[in-house]
Amino acid sequence: MRTNSLHILFALSFTVFINTFSFAQELPKKSTSIPAKQKADSTNIAIGSVLNLPENTKVVDSTDQDSVKKDAFLKDIVTYKAKDYVSINQKEQKIYMYNEAEVLYQDMEIKSGIIVIDYSKNLVYAGRLKDSTGYSQKPVFKQGANVIEPDSIIFNTDTKKALIYNSVTEQSGGTIIAETTKKENDSVYFIKDGKFTTSENLDDPEYYIKMNKAKIVPNKKVVTGLSQMYIYDVPTPLVMPFAFFPMSKKQTSGIIFPSFGEDTGNDRGYFLQNGGYYFAISDYVDLAVLGDYYTNGSYGIRMESNYALRYKFRGNMSFRYENLLTSERGFPDFAKNTIYNIRWSHSQDAKANPSSRFSASVNLGSSQYYQQSVNQLNQANFLNNTLASSVSYSKSFQGEPQVNISMSATHSQNTRTEAINLTLPTFQGSMSRIYPFEPKTGTKKGAIQNINFQLNSRAEYRINTTDSLFGKSEMFDDAVTGMRHSIPVTTNFKVFDHFSVSTSANFEETWTLKTIRKTYDPIEDEVIDIEQNGFDRFLTYNFGASVGTTLYGMYNFQREGKDPKIQAIRHVIRPSLSYSVSPAFDQYYETYEVIDADGTTTEEYTRFENSLYGVPGNRYSSSLGITIGNNIEAKVRSKDSTKTEAEKVFILNNLNFSTSYNLAADSLNWSPVRVSGGTQILNKKMSINFGMTLNPYALDNNNRVINTYNINNGGSLFRLTSANINMSYTLSNDSFSGTESEKDKASAQEAARSGGRTDGLFGKTEDFADRRLTDDDRTENEEENNELYNYKMPWSLRLAYAANYNNTRRENEISSHSLMFSGDIDLSPRWTIGASSGYDFLNQGFTYTQLRFERDLLSWRMNFTWVPFSTRASWNFFIGISSNLLKDLKYDQRRQPDQRVGN
Repeated sequence: MRTNSLHILFALSFTVFINTFSFAQELPKKSTSIPAKQKADSTNIAIGSVLNLPENTKVVDSTDQDSVKKDAFLKDIVTYKAKDYVSINQKEQKIYMYNEAEVLYQDMEIKSGIIVIDYSKNLVYAGRLKDSTGYSQKPVFKQGANVIEPDSIIFNTDTKKALIYNSVTEQSGGTIIAETTKKENDSVYFIKDGKFTTSENLDDPEYYIKMNKAKIVPNKKVVTGLSQMYIYDVPTPLVMPFAFFPMSKKQTSGIIFPSFGEDTGNDRGYFLQNGGYYFAISDYVDLAVLGDYYTNGSYGIRMESNYALRYKFRGNMSFRYENLLTSERGFPDFAKNTIYNIRWSHSQDAKANPSSRFSASVNLGSSQYYQQSVNQLNQANFLNNTLASSVSYSKSFQGEPQVNISMSATHSQNTRTEAINLTLPTFQGSMSRIYPFEPKTGTKKGAIQNINFQLNSRAEYRINTTDSLFGKSEMFDDAVTGMRHSIPVTTNFKVFDHFSVSTSANFEETWTLKTIRKTYDPIEDEVIDIEQNGFDRFLTYNFGASVGTTLYGMYNFQREGKDPKIQAIRHVIRPSLSYSVSPAFDQYYETYEVIDADGTTTEEYTRFENSLYGVPGNRYSSSLGITIGNNIEAKVRSKDSTKTEAEKVFILNNLNFSTSYNLAADSLNWSPVRVSGGTQILNKKMSINFGMTLNPYALDNNNRVINTYNINNGGSLFRLTSANINMSYTLSNDSFSGTESEKDKASAQEAARSGGRTDGLFGKTEDFADRRLTDDDRTENEEENNELYNYKMPWSLRLAYAANYNNTRRENEISSHSLMFSGDIDLSPRWTIGASSGYDFLNQGFTYTQLRFERDLLSWRMNFTWVPFSTRASWNFFIGISSNLLKDLKYDQRRQPDQRVGN
């Protein structure tokens, strides 16, 4: 009987081995097939009696579910398997699994080298495998979204509590390494002798925070007792009696810790900067309120908000205010200045509403904001001379004809003169072109069928003010209102198949709500302007025609049996002749008499002198315009021998000449000849643009233009009055990737929002304590580049050259002459240096210079920027943890530029 029981137990074990755990290898193939036989088994086996299972134990057919479920202590099906073997020890009431073992129970999953299930105590043991090389197949414990990789684990399937030894778990970008971890339930873990780090090298982390005891709420928080920072296992003086690490994966509100330091350049004393609170208002909008405070009383406030609605729109808003004090009150060098800046950027998704669109790009504030702000983000923008804003809404009404309307508000501010121009608002309406004589079918042919007209309207409320009056009622005193309607009528046709002819007539009517009347006061001996409120209008019109053609010239260098490098040169000439005529509108002009010692004189004026859109002309105009456009390109044999087609290379992208002759003028009929051109060379990496103005008339002894040709006055055919040239060149070695990092892109976007340059020639916008302009973490590509680092040092260089010449009144001077450059070089995979500077050849001195140093310290990063000279001399040093999770662990020290402000 014992032998039979052993045979039955072996048969049962082998059946479970084959059918339940599904890890048996395929049987060797035979050369001859074995016929299958079906035989009924008459033996009834009571599995429960064989395994001595409890009376009410339910045995599940393993061929159906690959699992075992015991109602006595399990609440769900337990599924388990292993690669080498699964052994059931009935005496110990344990199941042993070896090599790539897995256990699944409810939301719990354990993978390990060895797993033991003790179903008498409701425990699951998991551990590593030991071999000649050490240990392998460490346990991986998963429950829900939580993953732990310990050396060993004991899990209670009834209470779902666990003891975990030498565990490694990732929490929201950070890693927790603990000698002993107690899993209390799904949402609470307690650890002893743990380490918290964001390092990628877990075997030898660059730094960690050692925690004696800690409580972990997965994906929410980590609360610790006594903690101390270690750098490469060396303890540091940074000891915290307790610590709190937020671990939420979603956007949450919280405190933004400030950086501290001392401002010695402007005697503002010690400071706290970039501190405040972040409000996670919703998934669509947030708000950050930041502030700076200096011990001498200076302070700054910044509010920034981002918002987005997918497939609809996105944007950001910011408001910055700074109250800056220099020195201390009562000292002779004390000065106070208040500056502010408002920015708003809004863009609408193109698919949101094809027929209407709303956009905004606002940058307004104090004229001296970028020159005097202590915010590091403004370092590269202090050379901005103009602030510009635009907010617009447009709507299209489909139909025939289509009607388009738009409303916009614009702002333009010169930071040097502090002049501000506003339009609040501008209305524009237009109707698409109508062809009254077009055929119902087919294409339009001839002058009659191509006749078309459209209607355009524009209305503005324009304000010209200054920085000191902006926002006050006085800014509206000189506001001007006007509206203009225009109806252009055009047609075009071909003459002799090669000449394109177009004719046009334009009718404009201007409306205004304010005119003037002039009188002469003989007592005061002055002209008095009397403003008259009320609607008034004037109508003007003009006519024009033009004819043009295109000429092609080709010179072929190819000869029979020869294959020169330059195969052909093609020259394209586009001459154009235009004529325009405009009558005199004398009916809108009046006169007044001036009586003085020389007698009575009559002065002419128009009541529309202050019109928004100019005044009607009172002189007959008839002019002939001449324009010649040139394009020269070559066909060059390709350097790639596999290509059969020649490559096209531009020699001159464009070379244009233009002038006009006034048929109605009594003198100085010819206007100056304007020349402009441009090309790209060196594989299109260098762009060259140039221009000049040539005047055919001479100057008298008082440097005034006279009605005498320069050649008849002993000079050349033309007199060069102005010239300019601009060149830009970007070059790098083969090792340089040529792609911008996310930090550089964010820096360029910040500079663009502020109206600055995006090429880094005026320096880069950087504030290392502000994580908006830094990489969050190192990417996989960066790691790969470090491993495959080329022995050649990657570098890039950007050059920009500009020169302007002026000789309008015999000045014969170079008004500006400068060379700007910006470059970066990777000294090693983790060392990068860069510089932006320039040289002013006219004033013989260096322009604004910025030196940049960056060191990747794996889990840390170190940055240093230095402006060595000029009134903007400053430096900024930063070292801190790269991960956003612990970005407040940093050291930031800076010296601000000296400020020169008035009282």
